[in-house]
Amino acid sequence: MLRFDPFHDIDTVARQLLGESMGTSRAPRFMPMDLFKAGDHYVLNADLPGVDPGSVDVSVDNGTLTLRAQRSLPSDEGVQWIASERFAGTYMRQLSLGDNVDADKISATYNNGVLSVTIPIAERAKPRRIEISGSSQPRTIEAGSSG
Repeated sequence: MLRFDPFHDIDTVARQLLGESMGTSRAPRFMPMDLFKAGDHYVLNADLPGVDPGSVDVSVDNGTLTLRAQRSLPSDEGVQWIASERFAGTYMRQLSLGDNVDADKISATYNNGVLSVTIPIAERAKPRRIEISGSSQPRTIEAGSSG
């Protein structure tokens, strides 16, 4: 199970109120993502348009999934910007993984500016049927008389 960090947004607001910039017109602010469960795994899709595939890094450490990527823009040298709305720099996103995922089998692909991470559910966390065993000899239970 993936857990949501309810304090992330509060930390963001606090940093903004205290004057710490979460990003400039040229620095990344966030990595938008979708997360859903499909059968026996979770799928995380993160938008990273224009990111160099070689800079994308997905890692798991102590139950935390970390996504990192870098997008570079051409040098500012000799350039007169007319509009500058595309973010550049390092993107990072972290999620806490629950105990019911198989961290050793997480896989990732990066196609058309979308990072897709597949997070399998651990075998021990999947629903299973429990077989009921009984004696090999049938037993007859007789009702006693009351009286």
